[in-house]
Amino acid sequence: QVQLVESGGGLVQPGGSLRLSCAASGSIFSINDMGWYRQAPGKERELVATITNGGNTNYEDSVKGRFTISRDNARNTVYLQMNSLKPEDTAVYYCKGRVETRWPRRMSDYWGQGTQVTVSS
Repeated sequence: QVQLVESGGGLVQPGGSLRLSCAASGSIFSINDMGWYRQAPGKERELVATITNGGNTNYEDSVKGRFTISRDNARNTVYLQMNSLKPEDTAVYYCKGRVETRWPRRMSDYWGQGTQVTVSS
């Protein structure tokens, strides 16, 4: 019913930048919080940043000042601008949306399939 599709991952050198996008589609009535999470090899998935539908943001401490989350409500899309990337940012990045579907009218969390970000020289 609802799909989230990420794009924008890739290989970048330390100090470089990437911009991730995540577009939601399907039987969507509204989207509340959206967020980005990441999972490095051998580690648990962790929160990177979240944004409410009103634009309030929250960041994990290690990315504050380097990453910026934003969203385009008209396009049901969330972005993650990542600057000053470090090797420890290497992970699969996932987006999540708290979506209310049109029918049945229900609020659920939906995840994208993930996009690989590799920071290496």
